[in-house]
Amino acid sequence: MKTRVLLTGAGGNIGVHFVAHLMHNTDWDIVATDSFRHKGTFDRITEVCKDHPEWRERIEIFTHDLTAPFTDREIFALGKIAHIIHLASLSDVQDSIDNPVPFVRNNVELQLNMLELARELKPLTFIQFSTDEVYGQDGKDSKGHPEWDVILPSNPYAASKAAQEAIAISYWRTYGVPVIITNTMNNFGEMQSPSKYTAKIQSLLAQDKTVEVHSVNGEIGTRYYLHSRNAADAVLFIMQKTSPKHHIPGATDMPDRYNIVGDAQIDNLELAKIVARLMGKELKYELVDFHSSQPGHDMHYGLDGSKLANLGWKPPVDFETSMLKTIEWQQDNSQWI
Repeated sequence: MKTRVLLTGAGGNIGVHFVAHLMHNTDWDIVATDSFRHKGTFDRITEVCKDHPEWRERIEIFTHDLTAPFTDREIFALGKIAHIIHLASLSDVQDSIDNPVPFVRNNVELQLNMLELARELKPLTFIQFSTDEVYGQDGKDSKGHPEWDVILPSNPYAASKAAQEAIAISYWRTYGVPVIITNTMNNFGEMQSPSKYTAKIQSLLAQDKTVEVHSVNGEIGTRYYLHSRNAADAVLFIMQKTSPKHHIPGATDMPDRYNIVGDAQIDNLELAKIVARLMGKELKYELVDFHSSQPGHDMHYGLDGSKLANLGWKPPVDFETSMLKTIEWQQDNSQWI
């Protein structure tokens, strides 16, 4: 019987790259679930399958709003699932700041429903895809937060992801759900939402407009940037090279957690300069003090990627090559930005 994977958030700008990566690198079948009412769109999946009609036989679209529990009929229809890769969440920081209550409720409710589903399906692996933002602010040029550093979220989005992790850990300990937590950085890639910074830079440069770069007293925020196919490669590496830990009764133990890290820490002005150079455009920019009025937005994020690197993983495509491919694709498919 073929391996079947349930992938949540498959229509999102990260999820669709997971679809492509799993199609290219495994013979697994994917049950691709999304509500298609937030940032996930069906046409992302259509686009990625355009040149691979044979993939359609391996992908089953399962439309479901994860804030609603799965019915017995739906659970029966899902059938045998070997692995769950749980990406789905609302993820826009500013949205979470502007309207925190429904935002946090959405992410907590969908988490409970997915873990309840896992109790029924009993998969071999439950990947909890999370973010560097649960750790909160990092120091500029630091080595980054190691796995299991202190959780200190700065905004409702980050808090909702921290809550998801905590609930997942409780289901790992109490019910034996085979949880592995991954924390990753700012993702980018083809078909990304135009509100995301890398896509916004490209759009503004294409129109010869000024790029706003957030700063405080001349200090510019930094991030690690990682193409979503590299993130998918890391998750597949973890699934193929490791097995979920099992809770030992009476022990103060924890499930496995892995940081998925990009090539280097880049400040946001440097990022804009790189995109401009790769596009052959002159960068016009303005430093804007955004953080003083929006304290929920952290200046610096960073993760220590040594644990996964010591297992033998490194990003298969470097940052600049990934960014150039993304820019060239979006120039040829400008409707996406």
